[in-house]
Amino acid sequence: MTQNNRVQWVYSSQNEQELEERYDQWAQEYDADLETDFGWISPQRTSDSLAKHVDKEASILDAGAGTGLVGECLHQHGYRKLTAMDLSTGMLDVARKKNIYQALDQMTMGERLDYKTDQFDASIIVGVFTQGHAPAGSLDELVRVTKSGGHVVFSLRTDIYVENGFKEKMDALESAGLWKLLEVGDTFQPLPKGEPEVLHQVWVYQIS
Repeated sequence: MTQNNRVQWVYSSQNEQELEERYDQWAQEYDADLETDFGWISPQRTSDSLAKHVDKEASILDAGAGTGLVGECLHQHGYRKLTAMDLSTGMLDVARKKNIYQALDQMTMGERLDYKTDQFDASIIVGVFTQGHAPAGSLDELVRVTKSGGHVVFSLRTDIYVENGFKEKMDALESAGLWKLLEVGDTFQPLPKGEPEVLHQVWVYQIS
């Protein structure tokens, strides 16, 4: 299977169990595939946006952490209080070996997270709000586990912003006074080599 087909294979997962199994199978080659064949830059772009707003002593939830590519970027920025959460134990096993997370937890976006309310100073979500992955409703739990005054920073694929309910959910959270928008980044190509037609934006919200 080519790397490009592997991405589509993951996108086409029919349920959370199949998605988890496919990421488990891909885990060992994931970093090399994304760097060499896709030029995956969303972890760096999203981490750069977070670093403009979040103190270096902050406790950060890396939701949908995968193999820890976002964690590596955050570590380069000087963040050390990092928690990885992902549905794939295979991906988390790879992330564990990088020695950048204080905790690594197997959980599923879209379900209730086994974290306390107001547990983290910030949450970051990269590459998760895309085709066949976490639903817009996942934002409710990220708001819950992030402290008042804290930040939720995420990349979002532009072609699912409206059709997959993200705009509606994001607007509803703002109307309810649960968060406020601080920044929306310019559109960019997160996979410039492998899927240049795909566009992302980085969104930064502050919890009320």
